[in-house]
Parts: sequence; structure tokens; C-alpha cells
Amino acid sequence: MQGLKVGEVAKRAGVNLQTVRYYERERLLARPPRTAANYRMYGLDAVQRIRFIKRAQELGFGLRDVRELLSLEAAPRARCRDVRNRAAAKLQEIEKKIATLQGMRRALTKLVGECSGRGPVTLCPILEALDSEDGK
Repeated sequence: MQGLKVGEVAKRAGVNLQTVRYYERERLLARPPRTAANYRMYGLDAVQRIRFIKRAQELGFGLRDVRELLSLEAAPRARCRDVRNRAAAKLQEIEKKIATLQGMRRALTKLVGECSGRGPVTLCPILEALDSEDGK
């Protein structure tokens, strides 16, 4: 039987063994056949699949999203716009997160600017703001 053992797949894909096994358990990666010695033997397509998953995750797609993208890729009637719509939705989600993070940054910048770092902790303006009802 020709193929790659799990360690070789992990190495070529740039992940650890547990990642390969996890993707297999999550059914993102097909269960490979086993040799007579009970070794899993993966095809080269497993390496490509794992790289796809990792690149999608780097763009913010969760495993559920990845599963949907993979199912679209395998669906003969799926259209490029279906993938584009999912990517556009992810982009909107990221934009919302960025806006939230920018608000957090502004608030923390203000608090840090108001705190000299001197004096007792009981007079710390950062802790006072966190303790106040309105957070200001």
C-alpha cells in the first residue's frame, strides 16, 4: 500500500500529529486505510486538505465554516458566488471585531493616560473606572 504515514503528513502540512488526528475525528479529513501493521496511510491529498484548512483558519474561518467551504468545493452545483458570500460575511464579522477592538483600545488608552502609576492602589483611576457603574 502506497501513501504517507501520519507523521509525514503532519510534517509536510506543517502541523503536529494531534492536528491531523483531530481533523480526522472532526471529519474534515477522510479516515485513511490502514496497512497490515495497522499504520494509517494517507494520500498526498490529505496534505493539501490540511493546508487548505489552516489557510482558511488564518483568514478567520472556524471549523464549521471550513466544513461548509469544503462541502461547496465538492458540490457540483455550487457556484463561486456561494463561496464569495461566505467570505464577504466573514469579512463583515472581522470588521465588527476590529471596530470593537478599536473602541476597547480608545477606552484603555484613556484610562492609562489618566493613571500616573503612583499612589496606593485604592486610588487607582483604572480600578475606579472598572468599579464604577457606568465604567467611566
